[in-house]
Amino acid sequence: MSRGQIRNATGDSFFAWDGEVLVVNILGKPSAGKDAIGKPKGTQLKVSVTAAPLAGKATDHMVRFLAPLFGVAVADIEVVFGRENVNKQLRIRAPKKLPAVFASPGGD
Repeated sequence: MSRGQIRNATGDSFFAWDGEVLVVNILGKPSAGKDAIGKPKGTQLKVSVTAAPLAGKATDHMVRFLAPLFGVAVADIEVVFGRENVNKQLRIRAPKKLPAVFASPGGD
């Protein structure tokens, strides 16, 4: 399994399904005013967190913030790459719910 294959797992979208696993490309924004899911930006979803980018702490905080929004435990979210980078990919095992940004606009 090559790195390029993993990075392109979502094609032209910021997310894709791999069986029951949701693969999401994230553009992280650490040290933000509040924890929030933003809008898709190209093939990434902008996610802001209040934690500072120190030794992966912002990514850890992001995972803890996102887990309840997807109805999963923190252990169900795997950081594939980018733990210490703003560009990251997460694999969320069997999410029980999806934030509104994952709904197609216009029901298309």
